[in-house]
Amino acid sequence: MSKAQTISTTASDPTVAAAAAQFLSPVVLGLQALTVNGKQAHWHVRGANFIGVHELLDTVVAHAGDFADTAAERIVALGLPIDARLSTVADKVAASSVPAGFTQSTELIRNIVADIDAILVDTKAAIDGLDEIDLTSQDVAIEIMRGLEKDRWFLVAHVAE
Repeated sequence: MSKAQTISTTASDPTVAAAAAQFLSPVVLGLQALTVNGKQAHWHVRGANFIGVHELLDTVVAHAGDFADTAAERIVALGLPIDARLSTVADKVAASSVPAGFTQSTELIRNIVADIDAILVDTKAAIDGLDEIDLTSQDVAIEIMRGLEKDRWFLVAHVAE
C-alpha cells in the first residue's frame, strides 16, 4: 500500500515570496493600467502620423499585458495571490492623463510616456529591493524595465525634434 504524498504548492521561502509580491505587485497594477489606458489612446489618436502611432500603441498595449502576466505569474508561482482587478488598479494606481476623447498623437504620446515613467519608478524600486532577496524575481523586473524602456524610446522618437 502506498502513502499519499502532498506536494507543496511552492518551494519558496514565505518571506521571499512576500517580499517579491510587495515589489512586483505595484508593477503589475501599473502595467494593467497601461494596458487599459494605452488602448484608450489607441482608439482616439489623431494626427498626421495616425497609422504609425495607432499601430505602435497596440504594440505597447500588448507588451504591457505580457509584462503584467510575467510579473503576476511570478508572484503566483511563489505561492501568493495577486489582486489586479480593475477596481484595485483604479484604487492603487495614479490616474492617467490619457483623455477620454480624440487627441492629437503628440499629446497622447506624452501621456503614455508619463504612464510608462511612473511604472519605471516602481520597476526600478523592484530591481533595487529584490537585489538581495530574490534574484529570479529581480530578473523579471529587469526584463520588464528593458521592454518598457524600449517601448518608451519608440514613442519618444515620434515626438522628438
